[in-house]
Amino acid sequence: MATDINSVVLVGRLTRDAVLRYSPSGSGFLSFTIAVNRAKRTNDGWTEEASFIDCVYFGQNSQSISQYLVKGKQVAIQGELRQSKWETDGQQRSKLDVVVSTLSLLSGGNQGTGGGNFTAQYQQQRPQPQVRQQSESVAPSLQMPPVGPGPESFEDDSIPF
Repeated sequence: MATDINSVVLVGRLTRDAVLRYSPSGSGFLSFTIAVNRAKRTNDGWTEEASFIDCVYFGQNSQSISQYLVKGKQVAIQGELRQSKWETDGQQRSKLDVVVSTLSLLSGGNQGTGGGNFTAQYQQQRPQPQVRQQSESVAPSLQMPPVGPGPESFEDDSIPF
């Protein structure tokens, strides 16, 4: 059995304000398009070429962050590609979208009254992987130090030895 990977990470700017829609079950989701530029070599030097990528963001945060997803806003997204297929007038059609799992607001676009850069990160609620404890067989030089309060936060009387 082959192990396939379907992961996309993009940074681009919204081409228009995000559209908040609702599924038949009442769950909100956002659809938006981002432009991702790349440098392309030509005979005269370099030019920029834009790719336009359609994105869909499902999740509890979709309604609250829709106000921040405005034309020109730079975002970083992580997700997976999903293909939709349908038939129109007897012809088969298909389209690739990025289904966004992580959305970070970067700079640009309409900042509202506050101005300046606004950075926030929203993630869909997914179960976090269990952290495995390091085994005793790991070489001592490779073991990570324990994470916790530093020695300055302890009093001499609270140390058990």
